[in-house]
Amino acid sequence: MISKLHYISQGNTVDEQLYNIEKTLDNGCDWIQLRFKNGNYNQLLTLAEKTKQLCSQHKATFIINDKVDLAYQMEADGVHLGLDDMQIKDARAILGNQKIIGGTANTLEHILQRVNEKCGYIGLGPFRFTTTKEKLSPILGLEGYQTILNQMKENNISTPLIAIGGIQVEDVSALLKTGIHGIAVSGLLTQNPTITTTLNEKLYVNI
Repeated sequence: MISKLHYISQGNTVDEQLYNIEKTLDNGCDWIQLRFKNGNYNQLLTLAEKTKQLCSQHKATFIINDKVDLAYQMEADGVHLGLDDMQIKDARAILGNQKIIGGTANTLEHILQRVNEKCGYIGLGPFRFTTTKEKLSPILGLEGYQTILNQMKENNISTPLIAIGGIQVEDVSALLKTGIHGIAVSGLLTQNPTITTTLNEKLYVNI
């Protein structure tokens, strides 16, 4: 099952990452995507091992961003791949059919590509400007999401879409009305992990 709230980890050091991940888990998030671009391989390995332990303790899904080899080594629940990362079919050959593979998209063409590649879910964005990613794709906004979701319905595409990119608490209700499955956030929960409860209420109860 693809959760409706994904936390994409933040932190410049292993300790910062672990602190943010644990706080988010403690407040009820059940899906962690480990994203750590600053450290070396040994630091990433240590972080992945400890994150897996935390996710196991909280019965949360553990996804690794980009690093298919690490996801295999850690026996993570899956991996999330950008458009410039390893191809889905190659990742599937390494990880097997039981693991979750998510893929990034920005346009309907990307979504059709991801569906053809048999992604388990698609991260569609960005919703608005965000400083989390250095190379940002064109902003979609609410209208962009609605247009793409309408086109997906016309094509009978039901792959879960996860909205991402600068999403705030007040955006959730309007985003859900477009037909998205859920949201992925990073800075929002890093800065205030207690918002997790509010987000879960909005996402799962459709407040």
